[in-house]
Amino acid sequence: MFSRIARLASILLVCMTAAGSVAAVQPGDDGIVKVKSAYSVDESIKRIKADIAAKGIVFFLAVDQAQLAGDAGIKLRPSTLLIFGNPGLGSQFITSKAESGLDWPVRLLVYQDEAGDVWATYTDFAWISRRHGITDREAQFAMASKVVASITSTVAAK
Repeated sequence: MFSRIARLASILLVCMTAAGSVAAVQPGDDGIVKVKSAYSVDESIKRIKADIAAKGIVFFLAVDQAQLAGDAGIKLRPSTLLIFGNPGLGSQFITSKAESGLDWPVRLLVYQDEAGDVWATYTDFAWISRRHGITDREAQFAMASKVVASITSTVAAK
């Protein structure tokens, strides 16, 4: 487990997020981090999934919300929920507080807004730690934050 986390840490040392493309999370807000993509929804998903695989992270599921809405007779712009994670890292949050399992594995939403812009959106990990009152996993939350920032940097508009 620790070797996998160390491997992710070394990968992250060479990864940087694109400046100006991330909407910063401020204390007291909803904890949502939005990264504007330079690509279409489909291309963004392809790039994100490739980066997840390259990092050795487990990809669990892609939920095409637009297709599900269409099947129900509702028109929805492209929207896909990606679910992935590192069980060795994410499980540590759940061992700290069982209810934090509501936020694990990681969920990242790729969608197109009304203006045609594409976004990769996820919940800020510091916000998750506050939400669940977890104070004994700071290093793990920092690692998770770096990993998701690195993943979304693969699509970030410059």
